[in-house]
Amino acid sequence: MPIITSIELQKTKKRVNIFIDGKFDFGLDLENFITLNLKVNQELTNEEIDVIKDKSERAKAFNKVLNYATIRPRSEKEIKDYLKRKKIDNLIYLYIIKKLTKLKLLDDLEFAKWWVEQRQEFSSKAKRILNYELRIKGISNEIISNTLEDIEIDELKIAKDLIESKSYKWERYDENERKQKISQYLVGKGFSWDIINTIVKLEY
Repeated sequence: MPIITSIELQKTKKRVNIFIDGKFDFGLDLENFITLNLKVNQELTNEEIDVIKDKSERAKAFNKVLNYATIRPRSEKEIKDYLKRKKIDNLIYLYIIKKLTKLKLLDDLEFAKWWVEQRQEFSSKAKRILNYELRIKGISNEIISNTLEDIEIDELKIAKDLIESKSYKWERYDENERKQKISQYLVGKGFSWDIINTIVKLEY
């Protein structure tokens, strides 16, 4: 039966190397190492070794994702795309999604609220653009609808501020061209024609 002949702490001091029958066999995170209570001269069946290795892979993958997930809030789609890029095994993938959700680090509704608040604080956007951005992040239509209904966005003020900050761009055009350029600009920023027409009439 295989036997643990040596246990060495890795340089990061967050994992240990396990040697079986005198040869390095696998690395293991400290949490699982302590929980499993592994010791030198301990005998393990091949099945037990496979289970430990699976725990090790799950912990290693989760720690990578945890760093990604805590830099800023993430949507479920962002996490899933990250796991796919890292070629995480499907069983580990499901384990990570479940664990992140349990830890409340994965919640599309909370993500949507955070995203809208951030965009409005640092770069005010029309609701149509916010809707588009959230769909790109994989947020469901129901969550998007509920999120945007619950937040007050003065699109007329946002559009007006945008035009005032960019007014120099259209100074050289005559009135008709100026109105056309401004309208095109606001369309690209996701504003409705009602807002656009009001801005053009008010300012020009």
